[in-house]
Amino acid sequence: MRILIMGAGKMGSFFIDLLSFDHEVAVFEKDPRRLRFTYNCQRFQKFEEVKEFRPELVINAVTVKYTISAFEEMLPYLPKECIISDIASVKTGLKEWYEQTGRPFVSTHPMFGPTFANLNQLSEENAIIITEGDYMGRIFFKDLYSRLGLNIYEYSFEEHDKTVAYSLSIPFVSTFVFAAVMKHQDAPGTTFKRHMRIAKGVLNEDDYLLQEILFNPYTHDQVSQIRTELKELLEIIDNKDAEGMKGYLKKIRDNVRRDIEIKR
Repeated sequence: MRILIMGAGKMGSFFIDLLSFDHEVAVFEKDPRRLRFTYNCQRFQKFEEVKEFRPELVINAVTVKYTISAFEEMLPYLPKECIISDIASVKTGLKEWYEQTGRPFVSTHPMFGPTFANLNQLSEENAIIITEGDYMGRIFFKDLYSRLGLNIYEYSFEEHDKTVAYSLSIPFVSTFVFAAVMKHQDAPGTTFKRHMRIAKGVLNEDDYLLQEILFNPYTHDQVSQIRTELKELLEIIDNKDAEGMKGYLKKIRDNVRRDIEIKR
């Protein structure tokens, strides 16, 4: 299959490496510096080159802020039958945009990302395939993610956004709060160092990505739960309520235990 990757960033390069030995792969990247370390693929900087390549599948791996605008630039140079796809972690507006193009499409979300995951060992990582879209496109990504050992979940666009609101907004906001109140420690403990590592990773993400995740319409209710829990915990601390603390710790341990049991 002739596959065009849009963008040679971390995820774009990952897909180039992943696909280039089994398919005829090309990458389109406007910044020539990002093309220095790509190999075993054709490298394009002009739309006319894409037109001559005639891709059968396009994987849009540009920064989430430019997902739709990059597609709109590229569409006139793609064959009508070419399947267009994205791997964006924020799907806001994509369903409506795809539908108005009248083109075959598939949308997925590899939830491991390049920040924390070991890209050589992904058996504990997840991927979402959106159920709306081209059947053959979904089969392609299902087979690809299966070969990587990823745990695959199939959600609608709406279900995806609800999942992201929970799985990303809660840890992101918790990290923001930690980073906002932390102070330099000359001799930090292990827990502090682990939180700091997470904070540095999250804050290295693109500002627009963080913004769009938090502006997800389903995020507010999730963040409100944090506020409710903090209020309860603060009351226990202020009252030095030993029994209340014991009950609170039991509640959260049971919550974590249930999650572990469900995964098993």
